[in-house]
Amino acid sequence: MSEKRTELEELGEFGLIDHLTSMIKPTQASTIKGIGDDAAVIEAGEDYLLISTDMLMEGVHFDLSYTPLKHLGYKAVVVNLSDIYAMNGKPEQITVSLALSNRFSVEAMEELYFGIRAACKVYEVDLVGGDTTTSQSGLGISITAIGRVDKEKVTYRAGAKENELLVVSGDLGGAYMGLQVLEREKAVFKTAPTAQPDLSGNDYILERILKPEARKDVITLLGELDIKPTSMIDISDGLASEAIHLARASNLGVVIYEEKLPLDTVTITRAQEFNLDPTTCAMNGGEDYELLFTIPQGEFERIKGHPDLTVIGHMSDQAVGYQLVTRSGQQIGMKAQGWDALLRKDIG
Repeated sequence: MSEKRTELEELGEFGLIDHLTSMIKPTQASTIKGIGDDAAVIEAGEDYLLISTDMLMEGVHFDLSYTPLKHLGYKAVVVNLSDIYAMNGKPEQITVSLALSNRFSVEAMEELYFGIRAACKVYEVDLVGGDTTTSQSGLGISITAIGRVDKEKVTYRAGAKENELLVVSGDLGGAYMGLQVLEREKAVFKTAPTAQPDLSGNDYILERILKPEARKDVITLLGELDIKPTSMIDISDGLASEAIHLARASNLGVVIYEEKLPLDTVTITRAQEFNLDPTTCAMNGGEDYELLFTIPQGEFERIKGHPDLTVIGHMSDQAVGYQLVTRSGQQIGMKAQGWDALLRKDIG
């Protein structure tokens, strides 16, 4: 082993993944797509099998001082299913593995599993296995989602073409603002434990952070419209980060227009109250779990005017880079500044 020591934060989450896996090459003919997309793609006869896994750690990904265990269980499932939908697939099974410290009771785990079972029911997936072990501190949750997709419909991060439209579902930035409200109330509680939390008027953005939904309805809609995206990803780490992922995967640039970003009125209002730029929240906040995808320009008429789909930009020549065009027409270079677990920071 080399005596040189490189700190994890020097590479960040995605840099570390690239570094550790750069020499790993598939050897099985059944491995169609390995590391580098929202899910692995495995040969399975008439269809492809999709497999994705995510780990959530207490103190890094969630704070139990304001996260109900049943909501955490629900969210832990949903964030994994979102990766299956991002491949244009349908989830069918999950496995759940837990690392528990002795501060958790049986009743607490029943609450967690109440949320897990609720998500399984909503998304029609089966819980088929997992593991449980001891943790010296805190709670860890690892979920693997297994799904299926028609071979003709599978969608990767790579595949976009120059001048294709960049489309996003739903609205952006709400989860980040919900988090800000919760962190504010946590700070108030620390200084005044008897104070009641002020959460009125924030139901929507609180649900976005505590109990998000995966966009299976968008996959159904695209099927009904006979649209197969040329590339797709889910928004977990922020719009800027995910748009750059799509562009890099296809050796392209990307241009996003600020005036086109879909923002909920509550998100805008709360961002202004916190002296935050709503655009920054949308671009870098993360945890929205919306779908970001590209389609040819000729398919614009099929989605035009749909309340759940917004064209926010287009793919460009690689030389253009990654650009945000402001409302005033200024071009600003985009950077992936969203959540990075190894850096322990967000857009702050």
